Amino acid sequence: MTDKLNELTAAGVAVWLDDLSRVRLSSGGLDQLRREKHVAGVTTNPTIFAKALSDADEYNWQLRDLAIRDVDVEEAVRMLTTYDVRWACDVMRPSYDGSAGVDGRVSIEVDPRSAHDADKTVAEAKGLWWLVDRPNLFIKIPATEEGLSAITDTLAEGISVNVTLIFGLDRYSAVMEAFLTGLEQAKANGHDLSTIGSVASFFVSRVDSEVDKRLEKVGSDEAKALKGKAAVANAQLAYERYTEVFSSDRWKALETAGAHPQRPLWASTSTKNPDYRDVIYVEELIAPGTVNTMPESVIHAYADHGETRGDTVTGSYDAARKVFTDLESVGVDMSDVIATLEREGVEKFEASWQELLDGVTKSLKAAGAGKGAPNEAAKGNAKAAEKAGGA
Repeated sequence: MTDKLNELTAAGVAVWLDDLSRVRLSSGGLDQLRREKHVAGVTTNPTIFAKALSDADEYNWQLRDLAIRDVDVEEAVRMLTTYDVRWACDVMRPSYDGSAGVDGRVSIEVDPRSAHDADKTVAEAKGLWWLVDRPNLFIKIPATEEGLSAITDTLAEGISVNVTLIFGLDRYSAVMEAFLTGLEQAKANGHDLSTIGSVASFFVSRVDSEVDKRLEKVGSDEAKALKGKAAVANAQLAYERYTEVFSSDRWKALETAGAHPQRPLWASTSTKNPDYRDVIYVEELIAPGTVNTMPESVIHAYADHGETRGDTVTGSYDAARKVFTDLESVGVDMSDVIATLEREGVEKFEASWQELLDGVTKSLKAAGAGKGAPNEAAKGNAKAAEKAGGA
């Protein structure tokens, strides 16, 4: 039987899992995917954690401990999520060691509410890096305008970064510029560039969802014929820009100093339209030096019926540009599409973060937070007050 995921890996695509939960960790499921399905990395986001914490009892013991300590909800979220990510880093460590630090990475995102606050993003990135304390960690930073300087400053600290929520080509170019500047500063700061990793998460299926909605509204035959083409074309043109930047003299100087390239990571690769082939965003985006992060359902679907036809990106650039020209001709404003997706992307993660906070708040209360005997600090304060005659 053909190992289709191995063929995909051999074609230069690193297979990563877009999911994490404590059940997946404690059951050995993640390690099984690493060993049997060529999974070489893990990505997470607030939505994934909100779901994981809402439907599993595996967190109860830690929630009880946090409740007894009267830990506030935001610190509790950090303790719960970094526990899982640290564990996942350990599970993926063989992939990290076996790839000289390129793969085997696990991502955790900064609070998305800080997406437009560069200083706070950098401070949180440093805090998460210290808290997880694993070399194969990625800190996810949204690619907002304010996030660009945060990306540079975080890399300059020697911290590995997964840049997320990239939808448009110009923003992607700015992300690569932020990466190069960050590495140059890291080198000047005395960091070993070979230990610093980065990926640029370029979102795929959401582009088709937004563009197809607009094409349907236009309603002409010409418009409908373009449905399902924008996302792949957008990603293909992103790869063209990647190859240009990472063949430049500026990059070669960093590479000579030990740096690894910032790989394009195709994110949001599950199809939202059931009329489309379930592995289309994998099959049509095969190119050397890329990452494709997939839900487990897509990993299994590709293992079952995915087709690895070699490089399906290089050489597609003229056809991709024609898709953009055709979209413009029927009235689809891609710049507005990209702006809408970026705004909604941050908003969706903020909403998921709030859902996560609300869920943990509820769980902490159920575990007894704020009830029962006073904590040790309160006992100490009472004794001090007694000695002072104030109680």
